[in-house]
Amino acid sequence: MDFSLQQNDLNRRHFIALAAVLASSGIYHRVAAAAAAQPERTTLLVLGDSLSAEYGLKRGTGWVALLEQKLQAEKIKAEVVNASISGDTSSGGRARLPALLAQHQPKLVVIELGSNDALRGLPLDMTRDNLLAMTRLAQQHGAKVLLLGMQVPPNYGRDYTQRFARMYVEVAKTTRSALVPFFLKGIADVPDSMAWFQADRIHPREEAHPRLLANVWPAIKKELQ
Repeated sequence: MDFSLQQNDLNRRHFIALAAVLASSGIYHRVAAAAAAQPERTTLLVLGDSLSAEYGLKRGTGWVALLEQKLQAEKIKAEVVNASISGDTSSGGRARLPALLAQHQPKLVVIELGSNDALRGLPLDMTRDNLLAMTRLAQQHGAKVLLLGMQVPPNYGRDYTQRFARMYVEVAKTTRSALVPFFLKGIADVPDSMAWFQADRIHPREEAHPRLLANVWPAIKKELQ
């Protein structure tokens, strides 16, 4: 006699009998209902450059890490995926976004890109096209989009400076997505602005990141509701 087959048959019978008892007692249905009642965890994807990748900072002190703490404090069930890479451009973000959307299925995508395009002197039309493409792709995947607008120093020339800032407004309007007009508001546009930046005068210091979070939090909270 094959005792292994006999034992497997007994195990199956035991499982069937146990399932019948649970079903008749209502326990099975209550467990299933409780599982169904659990709210799904929302995923928030941040696609940015060094401003969001904690460049020059201790790990866990950047605005994205502070955002995770804020969500916990507000008891908002949301997972934050920080896909930011120092030095990234809008073209880099556009190339990486399809795989990120497929993997994480985010409810909200925060796009913080474009500054490095300006630093490299890349055409504004290309940056605009990339921002439009990323926003539309995220929306096609069922995600909301929040654009973090940037500005460039006046030494770029008044026309370029105005067109660069207006680019984010135009993309947000065209795609009906949310916008923070100036991500570095209260940091780069104040009289003592250099006190808020690291020695390179490009990347905000740790002390500035709570301000960055304050700039984006109202929009993020609204979009997650």
